[in-house]
Amino acid sequence: MSERLTPIEKPGGLMLRIAFWYSKRTFGKVITPLKKIYSRMPIAFGTWSGKISSLENKLPIPLELRIVLRIHVAQLNGCHFCIDIGQAHAMQRFKDQEKFFTVNDFEGSPLFSDKERVALRFATEMTLHKRVDDDTYNNCRSHYSDEQMLAIAWMVTSEHVYNLMNLTFEVESDGLCQLQSNKSLAINN
Repeated sequence: MSERLTPIEKPGGLMLRIAFWYSKRTFGKVITPLKKIYSRMPIAFGTWSGKISSLENKLPIPLELRIVLRIHVAQLNGCHFCIDIGQAHAMQRFKDQEKFFTVNDFEGSPLFSDKERVALRFATEMTLHKRVDDDTYNNCRSHYSDEQMLAIAWMVTSEHVYNLMNLTFEVESDGLCQLQSNKSLAINN
C-alpha cells in the first residue's frame, strides 16, 4: 500500500524551513507529522499549534501529569507516534523517567499517586466511552478543582486530535526516544 501523504522533504517557505530546523534541533530529526500534515497548511497549523501550546502552558495541572495523560490517551488510541513523542518530551524534561514508560500499568505501579490514578481513570473513560460515569467524575472532583478537571479533560481532548490525524494519515513512531537516548549518551561520554 502506498503512503497516504508523501512527506515534504524540502520546505518552500521561510516559516516551514524554520519549523523543520526547530524540529531537527529539538528531536534530532524532522518529525513525520510536520513533513506529512502540517507542511501542507503551515499557517493554519502553526497558528493552531501556537495557541494550543500557549493554553497548555497555563493549565493548572503539573507538566508531569500533562505528559502522562497524553501518553495514556495515545496508548489507548494506538498512536505510536504520539506515544513516542510524549516519552521523548519526558526524557528531555525529567531525570526520573520510568513513570512515563509504565503508564499502561498505572493501576498497579507504585510510581503513580492515587491522585494521578484518578486522573488517568477519568482519561480512560473519556477516551474509551466518550463520557465519564458519575463515580469516576465524583472521585476526580474529590482530588481536583473544577479548573484542574477541565485541564485534564482538555489534555485528553487535544490528544485525540493529534492521535486521529496521525492515525488517519498512517504516521508511525519516529524513534524519537532512541534519538533522545543517543543524545543523552553522547552528552554523558
